[in-house]
Amino acid sequence: MSETSLPEYQSVASTLQSASLAVTPAELHGLLCGMLSGGLNSQDQSWQPILFDYTNDGMAWPSNAAQVATSLLELSSKEFHSNALSVSLLLPDDDSDIFQQADAVSDWVNHFISGLGLIGADIKKASKEAKEALADLEEIAKLGIDEDDDLEEQGALLIQVIEHIKVCVLTVHAEFGVRPSATEAASPTIH
Repeated sequence: MSETSLPEYQSVASTLQSASLAVTPAELHGLLCGMLSGGLNSQDQSWQPILFDYTNDGMAWPSNAAQVATSLLELSSKEFHSNALSVSLLLPDDDSDIFQQADAVSDWVNHFISGLGLIGADIKKASKEAKEALADLEEIAKLGIDEDDDLEEQGALLIQVIEHIKVCVLTVHAEFGVRPSATEAASPTIH
């Protein structure tokens, strides 16, 4: 079984910062996953102008940053279409500050929801399960950690929240996301 491996968070952050883009890796990945989950076909290049409009006032991104976005989109699309029934979130490393992790989770979810809207997913026609998943994501987007709380306990809860986000995202993608073509589904996986 092949495993999708997202790039290292800080590496993506450096690329985005060097391109003077005011978007974090979590925001970028959440946005792209939202667009894919809303029905974007990864083979369709219409996502780039949407991304540029949303993140950079319509101006194209420098090529190195655009390549990172393309790579993230392709990796996420492969993951959504794999048989693993799993999705990865591009978030800071586990050893980073819990407040930074929580902010990134909230940013990822907020931008996932934005991606659904930007691609025009008709969420009013969603199934009960998808509506519940979206409601959960909207609540998670308000996530915050109180520095007066037990940070170790908050860290454990954050891990549970991330796992729930993955389930919600897969639920939404199952309803609105583009299905792999018959040739993609029939092609054997080389291990």
